Amino acid sequence: MDATLEAQLNLRRQEHLYRTRLNVASGCASTQWVEGHSLVNFCSNDYLGLAGHKDITQALKQAADLYGTGSGASHLVSGHSVVHHKLEEQLAAFSGRPRALLFSSGYMANMGAINALVGRRDLVLQDQLNHASLLDGGRLSQADFKRYKHVDMVSLEQRLEQSSAPRKLLVTDGVFSMDGNLAPLEKISALAAKHSAWLMVDDAHGIGVLGHRGGGLTEELGMGLDQVPVLVGTLGKSFGTFGAFVAGSEALIETLIQFSRSYIYTTALPPAIAAATLASLKIVREETWRRDKLVTLVARFRDGAEQIGLQLGESNTPIQPVLINSDEKVMQVGQQLRSAGFLVGAIRPPTVPAGTGRLRITLSANHSEEQVDQLVAALDSLNLGAAN
Repeated sequence: MDATLEAQLNLRRQEHLYRTRLNVASGCASTQWVEGHSLVNFCSNDYLGLAGHKDITQALKQAADLYGTGSGASHLVSGHSVVHHKLEEQLAAFSGRPRALLFSSGYMANMGAINALVGRRDLVLQDQLNHASLLDGGRLSQADFKRYKHVDMVSLEQRLEQSSAPRKLLVTDGVFSMDGNLAPLEKISALAAKHSAWLMVDDAHGIGVLGHRGGGLTEELGMGLDQVPVLVGTLGKSFGTFGAFVAGSEALIETLIQFSRSYIYTTALPPAIAAATLASLKIVREETWRRDKLVTLVARFRDGAEQIGLQLGESNTPIQPVLINSDEKVMQVGQQLRSAGFLVGAIRPPTVPAGTGRLRITLSANHSEEQVDQLVAALDSLNLGAAN
């Protein structure tokens, strides 16, 4: 076995696709202590800067004193606490849906929702750049799994017209995690209605960031339950805690409770995490200045990057891809930035399509304008504009 596995690992090294883990010796913040060095962190998904917020931390500590560190069982046995229930009620109100259901991770929410809603003879139709958890959910559902060209409505409608499946589930990210661009949800919703399909939107990277109250892309576009009947959000990004939720109708949530295997057969989140998320949700709703600051930082970064000739993706979200288009070079650039004091994600296949390697720069409300300017200056020193 080991000889076979080592050969596989060596091939990945030769293809410049081998991944290694960093040992981080501090909490998630704009500056982190990584393997003996202080680095400005431009690769977390802590968009609102809440992962280390003192009020959320205090709520976690108090709840841990009351409930302990673990839930001890699944939600359907004895792990569903009053704190979980209160959080579900507040997430439902926050998302403008009748009900919400907590999952232990975003991956489990997506896998569980898709597999509870469709099966053999049905259709799952997804954007080709959807997150891996959505794609895996489609593949494992036993339904006919198809993908349409990225945000291409002609491709999407052709796929819908070709299907006579009894159930058609149309699935898209709200904000695409590696590109930062937005799904054209209004057009997708209209096509779903035209072809009697159900629409599921994973707004993991939009919740907290978009919309006046942080309700995500659906709030920003004013799209309710009728337009987006299945809404997924995660808590480990803008909320700064952990877990995920699915929001929708009474019938949807009861269906997930009865048929979603990744909900039924896993231990519930610790109640202390749910309590921390309640504190986070209050901040997400009320402290609108965090979203305002992100808008300012994104504009500042893009202006600076364009001035030095970087090849940027079309994104006005905190996810800012700088295209390098070389799997080998993107790793070299990532290491050069670390040497200059910046932690930036160097993204290669299979996370992105072959030949589209990029720096995935993510901005947080905890960043200062000076830190953004320093990053742009470091990128300028690498002559990436001239190289592209």
